[in-house]
Amino acid sequence: MTPEKIKFEILTPHQKVFSSDVTAVRLPGYSGYFGVLPRHTPYLSSLRLGEIKVQINQDISYFATSGGFVEVFPHSITVLAETAEPARAIDHKRAEAARDRALNRQKEGQKAWSVPRAQAALLRAINRIRVASKS
Repeated sequence: MTPEKIKFEILTPHQKVFSSDVTAVRLPGYSGYFGVLPRHTPYLSSLRLGEIKVQINQDISYFATSGGFVEVFPHSITVLAETAEPARAIDHKRAEAARDRALNRQKEGQKAWSVPRAQAALLRAINRIRVASKS
């Protein structure tokens, strides 16, 4: 028996990152990760920085996101994300360089750099590295 599926899309201001019928999705909500299956109750949530896990039958894909919103209906899920990229598309070395740059800026402190911006950049880089390691 083929598992029931639900239409899933990830959209950013610049592109449609993903669109397919999927078996299940796990998303980074502000209160923690949550899963969505076909015929889910309608739901709207903000998303935080983290990974999106997409399952199509036995295949699993991961996406790094820096947050946004998700709209869930019984037969569709739409993520509107600030940024989202598939794990296989993440340049691991570039993400590590961004992490190192953010760490250095944090150490240099408020006089040279905006510490909150450096902290946000660090979190994004760490998330990209973690998600990239799953591809």
